[in-house]
Amino acid sequence: MNSILVCIPTYNEIENIESILARLFSANPDVHALVIDDSSPDGTAEVVQSLQSSNENLHLLKNPTKSGLGGAYRAGFSWALARDFEYVIEMDADGSHQPEQLPSLISKISSSDVVIGSRWTKGGSVVNWPLSRKILSLGGNFYVRTVLGIKVKDATAGYRIYSKKALQELNLVESQSQGYIFQVDGTYRAIKHNLKVTEVPIEFVERSLGQSKMSTRIVLEAITQVTIWAFNHRVLRQKIR
Repeated sequence: MNSILVCIPTYNEIENIESILARLFSANPDVHALVIDDSSPDGTAEVVQSLQSSNENLHLLKNPTKSGLGGAYRAGFSWALARDFEYVIEMDADGSHQPEQLPSLISKISSSDVVIGSRWTKGGSVVNWPLSRKILSLGGNFYVRTVLGIKVKDATAGYRIYSKKALQELNLVESQSQGYIFQVDGTYRAIKHNLKVTEVPIEFVERSLGQSKMSTRIVLEAITQVTIWAFNHRVLRQKIR
């Protein structure tokens, strides 16, 4: 039976993918990794293919068209569930999520349903972020906590682990959320389904190579969607699926 799968979405990460995979398997030799490439024109998928011959735990899933972060994770979750993985990890390819910190997240999953690598819980930190980016992230998370009525400090975090039970119960494979909001969706669903969510402090390091996919537009879209959820679920009393 398979145990742990690390899902790594990529789009134009040719500068980072080889080093992040080397770090992942060095620090966590027993995990499997699935790179979900979003039709990168820069050859990211080809680099992964070249590495597969020397590592049977490395897998590649190529999206025929660009589907975004949410689409990549939905494809990865479906792939993982079809192969009976017990735990599925979300991790960025750019080095911001340090593979060396993964054991601290894994150590909590046996007593939790969802484990979040948190920048904003006690002991967490960010490196090489300008003040504007910190304010944006802290403000966004404060807004999420306030309007959705949850206590998770870093609901937008992208470094996290879902148990198989959580993925099945939350039905994230059918989520329509995209981008930044996909992480909030998973957090909110878990809490509303009374699953145990644990935050583990991490040091988040801003990428040094390649181009960030984050933008103010993406954050504003997420805030709009969170507002709609709050109205639907707290005012109209609609049940979250």
